[in-house]
Amino acid sequence: MTRPPVLPPLLTRKELDDLLGGAARAWLDEALAEAAHAAAHPDPAPTGGYAVPPWELRYAAAGRHCGPEHGDSVRALLLTEARAALPTLTRLYDQGTAAERRAVLRTLPALRLGDSALPLVEDALRTNDTSLVAAAVGPYAAAHLAPHAWRHAVLKCLFTGVPLDAVDELPRRARGDAELARMLHDFAAERTAAGRTVPADLHHALALAAPTAPPAPTSPTQES
Repeated sequence: MTRPPVLPPLLTRKELDDLLGGAARAWLDEALAEAAHAAAHPDPAPTGGYAVPPWELRYAAAGRHCGPEHGDSVRALLLTEARAALPTLTRLYDQGTAAERRAVLRTLPALRLGDSALPLVEDALRTNDTSLVAAAVGPYAAAHLAPHAWRHAVLKCLFTGVPLDAVDELPRRARGDAELARMLHDFAAERTAAGRTVPADLHHALALAAPTAPPAPTSPTQES
């Protein structure tokens, strides 16, 4: 079974300029200018209906104008340029497509949010969308997820087929974690008992968590 790749890195503005055509670059210039204006002149909290700022409309249209392969990078630039606060991020996540949600998750480390955006990460980890799960276990989760939730995030990756390479700082957080080792061993045993394959990178994580633990059960044919 072929597993989804780890998400490609976000591109910088210069890298995007080198890749985009003239019309797309002009669109991005205008979009970033609108985001910067919103950051410099934040609207007061609305008392009635909500008027969507122009840059948020650009956020939704990023893939259409700059190409879906650059959508995450363009949206991340917009969020950082607008200095998006948690209410805005939550609204964009709740109302967005999977691609728009993924970009929110991937931009969290660049924003000064502390652990306040953890509900967004936790929501993504409840889905079976592999791109959202991969985005949710990035640097923000490595910095802020509590140990119990982080262990379950690692198991979620194994369950959904997201390579553990997607888990940011896996060696640091897994090292010597006896509870994670127990969970990994139990997961492998359950898969083997059910006649299902055991992901190959589970053994790497287990070696980090408990180098002296007995090896996890293996199935005749493992996922690679």
